[in-house]
Amino acid sequence: MNYKKFVDTEIAQFEKNGFSRTFTPIYRYQDSFPFSKVSFETSLEKEELLPKPDTRIWCSNDYLNMSHNPEVIDEMVSVIKKVGTGSGGTRNISGTTPYHNILEEKLANYHERDRALVFTSAYVANQATISTLCKKIKNIHVFSDELNHASLIEGIQNSKSTYSIFRHNDLRHLEELLSSIEKDQPKIIIFESLYSMDGTETKVDEYVKLAKKYNALTYLDEVHAVGLYGVGGRGVAHKNGVSDQIDIINGTLAKGFGQIGGYIVGDDSIIEFIRCFTPGFIFTTSIMPSIAAAATKSIEIVEKSDELRKDIFLKANYLRLKLKKLDIPFINSNSHIVPLLVYETEKAKEYSNTLLKVYNCYVQPIFYPTVPKKSARLRVTITPKHSLEDIDNLVSALEDIWGKTKKNSPLHKHSAFAV
Repeated sequence: MNYKKFVDTEIAQFEKNGFSRTFTPIYRYQDSFPFSKVSFETSLEKEELLPKPDTRIWCSNDYLNMSHNPEVIDEMVSVIKKVGTGSGGTRNISGTTPYHNILEEKLANYHERDRALVFTSAYVANQATISTLCKKIKNIHVFSDELNHASLIEGIQNSKSTYSIFRHNDLRHLEELLSSIEKDQPKIIIFESLYSMDGTETKVDEYVKLAKKYNALTYLDEVHAVGLYGVGGRGVAHKNGVSDQIDIINGTLAKGFGQIGGYIVGDDSIIEFIRCFTPGFIFTTSIMPSIAAAATKSIEIVEKSDELRKDIFLKANYLRLKLKKLDIPFINSNSHIVPLLVYETEKAKEYSNTLLKVYNCYVQPIFYPTVPKKSARLRVTITPKHSLEDIDNLVSALEDIWGKTKKNSPLHKHSAFAV
């Protein structure tokens, strides 16, 4: 086999289909965000030659700007000076520190559960936990939402378990599938509380009812909800009053808390089970102690940041009202995520490029395979550092772009909302 030819052919086909991606280098300065510098220079020495920060960033997942919080930064720097930058190895050999243990205790208390386990990322936490759990429980049948994240899908597929896919947030379809499996056969429902590409929120309490009715485990990804929803930002499950009834909750340190890393929480026995049997936890170097310390400090701040949460949702609603008036299509929800529907991949890339080059607004295009074909979009996320004036400027740019193409575009036939 000619391996190089195979690889080159696959890449060429991928690019021909319009699915190639451009990674735009961004300087996310603490003192100027959401105004930042966009640079295609690879030399950091040339940074000073760049223009002043003048590009507004509209697609950050650092939802509460906690990566820029002075207390969090001071905590990280302080710990680096004390213990250095690395963790020293895997948790079971040399990489467990008091900082890791304190973080896990903080996460367990935050979610009001027995215990937490920290991974190098939420992706790894999902993939490794689901794969291990479903391999160990023989003959388990998995029920997965059709819009589940790639990490959840990979965990399911790696386990080689049988699975059924239910329509997005369709409880009736889920129950049809559950009822088709023998009640005594092991089952697990895998779903998310907030779907990041659509901004749709899940009725977690209804999923818990179905799980109890059909004797199924529940695995909930709260990655885009922790820090933002429920009392203290404890997530949608907590908001729905069923956080203590989910078997495993997955969260991230990288979005609402502004750091990096992932975790799971649950009852003591199931977390110990995952800790003992999961290769993706056992055999990888642990996160830096300074990150663990910074994450702990971030959680302490986020717990008390009701005003920040309120501010984000008010501004997201403000943006939606503006878009509605201009008949710019978007997926309507009550979340902090506002996806603008462009439908065609090349058009989404064009709009994104125009926003950056002409209007100094950076919004990365989202297209297949991240979202289904013909549903390309610009996904806008608003942070506390965005002002109403910033939103007005963005809307003005969008109005200009949509207005120039609307009459000759298939977009014109679509309504302002897709639910």
